[in-house]
Amino acid sequence: MTGSGGPGVIPLRPLAIGEILEGAIGTMRRHPGLVFGVSFVIVALTQLLGLLLLGTVFEDARTLPPLSAQPTPDEALAQLGASVRLLSLTMIVTIPSQTLLSGFLTVVVGKAVLGKPVKLDEVWSETRARLLPLFGLTVVYTVLVGVGVILFLVPGIWIGVLLALATPALVLERGTIGAAVTRSRLLVAGMWWRVFAVLAVALVLATVAGMVIQWPFDLLAGNGFGGAVLSTVGGTVAGAITQPFAALVTALVYLDQRMRKENMHHQLTRIAES
Repeated sequence: MTGSGGPGVIPLRPLAIGEILEGAIGTMRRHPGLVFGVSFVIVALTQLLGLLLLGTVFEDARTLPPLSAQPTPDEALAQLGASVRLLSLTMIVTIPSQTLLSGFLTVVVGKAVLGKPVKLDEVWSETRARLLPLFGLTVVYTVLVGVGVILFLVPGIWIGVLLALATPALVLERGTIGAAVTRSRLLVAGMWWRVFAVLAVALVLATVAGMVIQWPFDLLAGNGFGGAVLSTVGGTVAGAITQPFAALVTALVYLDQRMRKENMHHQLTRIAES
C-alpha cells in the first residue's frame, strides 16, 4: 500500500476534491516519463502544425487595413473571415491532439489506480483500439456544446459538464459513442455541481500554471517569426504540463462518480488484491 491509502494513486473509496487533484499529481509524479514524454510529443507536434498553418492566416490578417470607426460591410466581412479562419484552424489542430492525449492518459489512470505497471506499448495498444470512437465522440461533444453556447452560454456549460465523463467512459468501458454519452449523463446526474466544481478547480489551476510557465517565453519573444517560435516553445512546455493534469482529473472524476454511485471501489479492491 502507498501513502495514498490504496494500492495506486488514490484511495479505493469515494474521493474528496483534494484527493482527486492529488491523484492527478500523483499519477504525473509516479509515471513522469510516460505522462510528460507522450504529452510533450503530442503538444509539440500540435504547436508546430499550428505555427505552420496559422502563419498564413496571421499573414492575411496583417495585410487587412485596420477597421475604421464606421467600417464598411466589406471591411467587417474581411475581418470576420480572418477570425473565422483562425478559429477553425485552431480547432482543427488542437481538438484531435487533445482527444488523443485524453484517451491515452485515461488508460494510464485506469492502471495507475490499481498500482499496475504502466507500459507505453500496452497503453498505446489500448488507446489505439479506441481512436475512431474517440474522435467520433469528440465531434458529437463539440457540436452539442457548441450549439448550447450559441443558444446561450449557460446551456453550453451545462451540457459540457453533463458529458464531461464520456471520454473516460468510452475508453475504460469500451462501449459505443452513444453508450458513453449516456453513461456520462447518468454518472453526473444529481451531482452536476460537484463535478462542475472539481473540473472548474482543475481548469483554474491548469490555466494559472500555464500562464506562469508561458510568461517568461512571451516576455522574451519579440515580433516576427523568431518571436512566434519562442512563444510556441513556451506553449509546448506549458501544454505538456497542464493538459495532462486536466485529463487525469477528468478520468479520476469518472472513477470517483462510479465509486459513489455504483460502489465500484469494492470491485477495484478485489481486482487490486488479486
